[in-house]
Amino acid sequence: MRMDINCDMGESFGSYRIGDDNKIIAFITSANIACGYHAGDPKVMAETVALAGQYRVSVGAHPGYPDLMGYGRRNMEMFPGEISNYVLYQIGALSAFARAAGVTLQHVKPHGALYNQAAKDERTAQEVIHAVKAYDPELILFVLAGSLCEEMAFAAGLRVDREAFPDRASLSSGQLAPRSMPGAVLDDPDRVRDRVIKLATTGMLTSIEGKEMRFKADTLCIHGDTPGAWKLAARIRGALEENGIQILPVGHCLSS
Repeated sequence: MRMDINCDMGESFGSYRIGDDNKIIAFITSANIACGYHAGDPKVMAETVALAGQYRVSVGAHPGYPDLMGYGRRNMEMFPGEISNYVLYQIGALSAFARAAGVTLQHVKPHGALYNQAAKDERTAQEVIHAVKAYDPELILFVLAGSLCEEMAFAAGLRVDREAFPDRASLSSGQLAPRSMPGAVLDDPDRVRDRVIKLATTGMLTSIEGKEMRFKADTLCIHGDTPGAWKLAARIRGALEENGIQILPVGHCLSS
């Protein structure tokens, strides 16, 4: 069995420091790098791409809504075509830094509110999918496992990586529980570890309402802005390896 571990990274900007990228990089296989809209800036993008290249971690663009003040976690009303253009713009920006560093851009993972909206809204999902296909149809799109976006991306012929969140509770609908809901963010390392082992070995998760759900996941996400995220990543990787799960970059997982 194989599993990818990804992390949202490069989310510092200006004088603001967010996350422990230098510590967590050793425990992951895919890096989703902010592209300057919800977080990140050109200097941080260049540094994070170089860091990923140093550790042979797969690089992906992490586009979000143009919402630096809200960290990309607020829904925004968009005119038709705006989302596609915003996503295409951000993929192009990150791709430039990857090319300059001699690193291959392997995937795209929408951020925050854009990710959650694409998981359930047909128009948003279609615009994200269109942007990825327009830039490079060989790129892998990270989607919430079991979501509408997963279904549409497969139908569009994209390479799709299905994602689960060890430290986030899910609703019985399969959507992530809103952060405002009690119990939505899991901070008990033992509980997170147990969820990871259960998901990887049985393909099942328990929703926040107590319902058992089947989840087919290719990758597990660690939120880089979570305090102590690198320790959680180390624990998750150790738990998977102890249970015979190979930790490999996303492209290798999809080829199995």
